[in-house]
Amino acid sequence: MLITAERIVTGTGVLSPGWLEVTGTVVTALGSGAPAGVPEFGLGDVTIVPGFVDMHTHGGGSGAFPEASAESSLASRDLHRRHGTTSMIASLVSAHPAELLHQVSVLAEQVQDGLLAGIHLEGPWLSSHRCGAHDPTSLRDPDPAELDAVFAAGRGTIRMVTIAPELDGALPAIARMTDAGAVAAIGHTNAGYEQARAGIEAGARAATHLFNAMRPLHHREPGPIAALVEDPRVTVELINDGVHLHPALYRNVTDWVGPDRVALITDAMAAAGMSDGAYTLGALDVDVVDGVATVAGTDTIAGSTATMDLVFRNAVLGCGLDREAGLRLAVRQACINPARTMGLDAGDLVVGGPADLVVLDGDLHVTGVLHRGAWVDGV
Repeated sequence: MLITAERIVTGTGVLSPGWLEVTGTVVTALGSGAPAGVPEFGLGDVTIVPGFVDMHTHGGGSGAFPEASAESSLASRDLHRRHGTTSMIASLVSAHPAELLHQVSVLAEQVQDGLLAGIHLEGPWLSSHRCGAHDPTSLRDPDPAELDAVFAAGRGTIRMVTIAPELDGALPAIARMTDAGAVAAIGHTNAGYEQARAGIEAGARAATHLFNAMRPLHHREPGPIAALVEDPRVTVELINDGVHLHPALYRNVTDWVGPDRVALITDAMAAAGMSDGAYTLGALDVDVVDGVATVAGTDTIAGSTATMDLVFRNAVLGCGLDREAGLRLAVRQACINPARTMGLDAGDLVVGGPADLVVLDGDLHVTGVLHRGAWVDGV
């Protein structure tokens, strides 16, 4: 399959005009200028970018990963894939021990079957002071025996675990998670600066949705945000959906940490791609009004209704750079950085890499998605 486009954005630059060749599920050649053969897909004045990688999403299309069913996971995967996410980490929320083991066991099978790219445990080892849209009755300190049981149930599919580093037993738990091959992420935390630093030194290498559900930055007590931003080893998640984060802070953080340490995420829940109404997130009831999800009866944000094409578009248009530079930055943040952080063989368009790509029109809306060399239906 030979594809041509006005521009193809990769991790190393912009090919304009550009072309790429796909054989089976992989990219076998790409370049700029006129290709040697006749393209099967001459797409014209569009932009091709690598498939988006979402390292933090709870569901979408009415499906939710905590439901731990094939039907629910397929609904979520299909909705987000139509919006350009070709690699997805399934995020759980805090749950009681037996339920957590069941969820992890079911999702591990889905990862091994190729439905998902991995599992993210957002809890239950979180701060009750910063629990956000997590069931407070499910929160607990990390226990070595439970950690061993959960990772055994995951069978190597758990890619990331969010933890509050100030909890009793958190630092050895972080080391245990890292030894098991997962990324420990600091989030839902009331930690002070030094406690966050200790978490990083124990092995934490990511920040779960920076700013949201963590002690805020203060000039005399900088808290976890300063510790996470200043350490070059940490990838920081940002929900750049226009709800969770002011656009100025997206630009500020990008300036502070550079282009290679921001990972754009959706933190989407079941209502992504759906209409307003009543939903659930784990054990909690959620109301969605004007596309904003909150825990029922409160103003606590409960995930998002965003898709990766939205946060990508917001990044390009809101980064303060010219169009080409904005596209290159957004590709790093929505594709390359999350894939690298999660240890995935995706996130870029390179010879020998997976044939995952997104076709965008002039307004940066998705008009086509290629996943492992096959066009996705319903885009």
